[in-house]
Amino acid sequence: MKWSEQFYAWREGDGCPSCADGRPDETPWGVRFFAGAVSDAYLVRADVQRGLSMVIWRGRHIVEPTELSDVEAAAYGREVLTVGRALQDAFAPVKLNYNVLGNSVPHLHTHIVPRHADDPRPGWPFPFPDPEPGPMSQARLAQEVALLRGALGRDRRPPLIR
Repeated sequence: MKWSEQFYAWREGDGCPSCADGRPDETPWGVRFFAGAVSDAYLVRADVQRGLSMVIWRGRHIVEPTELSDVEAAAYGREVLTVGRALQDAFAPVKLNYNVLGNSVPHLHTHIVPRHADDPRPGWPFPFPDPEPGPMSQARLAQEVALLRGALGRDRRPPLIR
């Protein structure tokens, strides 16, 4: 099996769907609950795992975190942590997994996967179903987005080390 020609084009930024999207409030796959200086975070609509979210880099087209300057990397990292803290506050997971993938869409993004007490596979990578289950209900989606937006309003950063 080989990588598709489309993948190679997207990797170079040609037709990259993450770049073409701009910064929408909603996409077919998610609802934005965080708009930062360098990234947006979306709650995934698919009923895969409660709180499953993606943080998408919104600067110039980047595929790998190694392409970021130190300043950009620090800003992106801070925003990923902000989203992680909101997920902890809103859903109280046992663990959060941070996955920097890009095998389908080669544009820098981080999947944040809350791992709950009733996790389907504790101690192992999350078992994403194939095919993906259908979307969560609109009522639950709205409720979870509201929880996350509320959590973002509460600053839970630890104090600076002195």
